[in-house]
Amino acid sequence: MKILVVGSANVDFAIAAPRLPAAGETVTNGTLLVNHGGKGANQAVAARRLGAEVRFIGCVGRDPSGAAIRSGLAAEGIAVDGLVDTPDAATGTALIVVDPEGRNQITVAPGANRALTVEDVRAREADFAWADVVLCQLEIPLVCVTAALVLARAHHAVAMLNPAPVPAEPLDMLSLVDYLTPNEGEAGRLAGMTVRAPGDVLEAARTLRDAGARTIVVTLGENGALAVGDETLRVPAFAVPAVDTTAAGDAFNAGLGVALAEGRPLADALRFASAVAALTCTRRGAQAALPHRAELDALR
Repeated sequence: MKILVVGSANVDFAIAAPRLPAAGETVTNGTLLVNHGGKGANQAVAARRLGAEVRFIGCVGRDPSGAAIRSGLAAEGIAVDGLVDTPDAATGTALIVVDPEGRNQITVAPGANRALTVEDVRAREADFAWADVVLCQLEIPLVCVTAALVLARAHHAVAMLNPAPVPAEPLDMLSLVDYLTPNEGEAGRLAGMTVRAPGDVLEAARTLRDAGARTIVVTLGENGALAVGDETLRVPAFAVPAVDTTAAGDAFNAGLGVALAEGRPLADALRFASAVAALTCTRRGAQAALPHRAELDALR
């Protein structure tokens, strides 16, 4: 299983608070956890812990946080030759508040993630030729995402795009995507509609497939996942006591990528991905919460 992740890497400052604050409100008596995160780095770590060989392309600042992220990824066994650094921006930073039910509010300063260039991506073409699956998200410049998807297509790798966060500008690269993995809110925004009911999710997924993506996988939180492609599939979520949902979507994407690299049928791949996401929700933090493969046996 050879997974190439092209995406973001952040340092996360997460506070477990008694409740989420309202606008203008200060909520005290929280506890702080400093962790490494970013959608790209989270997905890379999750895929590695699930047993895949992983390479990572991204950009960090030339600062202590960037050095710590590089060493942390390398310690996981992830190849970081494609992780460049820049003196012109600080390493990406996320501020996260989590309530006792695991719900969160997240604000991100992208920093060095936005300094990644198309040239940085194209310089790693050998990684795309090596990969079975290429995982992308939208916390790096869209031109870099498009360049990665073009290279994935050129080298016959499975191209996955987690379209988060949804940008203001339209996505014009969906025809290069084999698996598009929005949550239900993202699916609605990308499809230009409001999602209120299960039928709306299906309509949004079909709209996105008509826009060019081969298979749409919509994650629905505690309601599981819906896939619309050559067939339509619904997979329930695993019932677990949720502590923190911060990296659940990243865990799902990594699990799906690993399962597809293993050649599993889509229904089985979705169940595997759901199990990875569920276990992640039972712990605090982003990368600290991501499970190892052996831990899935008890849940599945």
